This record gives sequence, structure tokens and C-alpha cells, in this order.
Amino acid sequence: MRSVLTAADLGNVADGGELEVAADSLITPLARDEAARRNITLRRLDPSEKASSPDARRIALGADHGGYEMKEQLKSHLRDWGYVVLDLGTDGTAPVDYPDFAEAVASAVARGDAWRGVVLDSAGIGSSIAANKVPGARAALCYDRATARNSREHNDANVLSLGARLISTESAREILAAWLETPFAGGRHQKRVDKIRGIEKRHSKAE
Repeated sequence: MRSVLTAADLGNVADGGELEVAADSLITPLARDEAARRNITLRRLDPSEKASSPDARRIALGADHGGYEMKEQLKSHLRDWGYVVLDLGTDGTAPVDYPDFAEAVASAVARGDAWRGVVLDSAGIGSSIAANKVPGARAALCYDRATARNSREHNDANVLSLGARLISTESAREILAAWLETPFAGGRHQKRVDKIRGIEKRHSKAE
């Protein structure tokens, strides 16, 4: 029997947020209207995906030439952990521009093509700045497990930025693992994330 998504089911979803819906779910007209009114994205999962299982989670990866080697190593770890990897480049060490890859990853996350994203360059700063220019992306530059957990618990970060020349490969692996495993705490932090979304919307309208 197919599940049914009603307007009441959107009660705990923040304005401007996203809700994953099973491929065969029925969405009531009132639920569609409520989602549109509150700018909530309803993302249907592929039939083979299960929202609760790690292998259903697609991680978008992107790096410039400075982050290429670490990207390749993290890609291997992600696959070992059961995640699906969406590699958006670069594919070598020839000089390229980090904003191109940061934008690609952040856009994939914002569109729902990826559950979360990881961007890398030499310091991680530029990629974080570029990714945060994409509406819907909340990129955090993390340099240890504590900042990784904080970015998820407090900020609901959906893009992780790493400085490949400033941290070791082992540290990057630990940071990524902590970041992926840490849920958003919600509660008092939700209103602050909502305010971040509000800033984004106000400035988008101003343009």
C-alpha cells in the first residue's frame, strides 16, 4: 500500500526546507499547496533509495587541483562506507579555478541531486565562500572533528569544505566521518538556521 503525504506531515519541516518522499507516495493537493506556500521542496527518492540507509545517500565531491588528491582518497573512503559518490571534478592536477567546482557541488546539494557535498582546495576558504553563494547551500570550513560536529549540530551544514594543504589525509577522513554521522540538533538552533535562510531570501529578492 502506498503512503500518503498530507499537509499535516509538513508541520515539522522548516520554511524553505526539503522533505524526502518515497517514489510511490501519494501527495495530496493540500500538501502540494502548503509546500509551495512555505517554499518546501518535496524530493522524490529513486525507487532504489531508502532514506534511512547510508547507501541511499549520495555525496557530491568537488575539488580544484590543490584538493584533487585528497578528493580521490576521500572518494574511496565514502564508497567503503557505503555512500554513493557524485564526483564533479576536477580529474587531475592541472590548474583550475576552485569556484567552478564549489558551485557545482553546492548546486547539486541545493537541487537535491546530492544529500550532502564536500568541496576541497588548498586552504578550503575560497571553496567555502563560493559554495555559500548558492541559495540553499550552507557550507562550513572544518579543520577538526569538533568543528565538524558543531557545523552539523548547530548550523545544519550541508556542504563540508576542507583545506587539503592544511590538514592530513587521516584528519580529513576523521572530519568527514564525524560530519556525516552527526545529525542536526534542531531545537533552539532551528530558529537560527531559519534566520540564515531568511537573510538569503531577502538578499535574493533584492537582486
